[in-house]
Amino acid sequence: MSDTLLPPEVRAARHAALGDPVRISIVDVLRTSDRSPVELQQRLDLGSNLLAHHLDVLEAAGLIERFRSSGDGRRRYVHLVPGSLDELVGYRTLRPGPTLFVCTHNSARSQLAAALWRSATGRRAASAGTQPADRIHPGAVAAARRAGLDLGDARPRPFTGMPERTTVITVCDRAHEELDADTAAAALHWSIPDPVPSGRARDFDAVVAELRVRISAVTGAAA
Repeated sequence: MSDTLLPPEVRAARHAALGDPVRISIVDVLRTSDRSPVELQQRLDLGSNLLAHHLDVLEAAGLIERFRSSGDGRRRYVHLVPGSLDELVGYRTLRPGPTLFVCTHNSARSQLAAALWRSATGRRAASAGTQPADRIHPGAVAAARRAGLDLGDARPRPFTGMPERTTVITVCDRAHEELDADTAAAALHWSIPDPVPSGRARDFDAVVAELRVRISAVTGAAA
């Protein structure tokens, strides 16, 4: 939790936005996973117009943000703003158990996520790809080194399904969208921009920073 409280009017607006059972349910879903509006409609049995209204209220209060999928530009994802609930609730939502991170090529984001998870929690974490590459991207290796992480002799490997008693988190919009409906519903999703197309060091470092925030937000552990 943050050591500095938000201004009273901001907290009041957020409490007001959360003063509806449907909006509370939306936030419950988004605490650990980004979801598309369609996924939220299906999970909460809401019509599109009613969902849009509730999302507008939550966005105006600074609780959520919406953005375009980097996999399919026609889709959008809804993301709970990190820290937006810190002064309102004090719980964490994931136990740091065995975790599998999935992206398309298993060459950057999922590898970095697994290394950060292990570093933060001391628990097992692995990674896989829906279309694994031949090797880990050199930019990811360099970013890991700058972050004090060791990717060791890791190699991309295929995602073959949901392991038992393991939390699966997709960190790539395209990978999430390639999963069948049941698997996508069972997995968590973090919409992390792909640094590979640009190849820039700052984009890989931004992925590491975003993953640190995500891991800390759901486990309470500093990555």
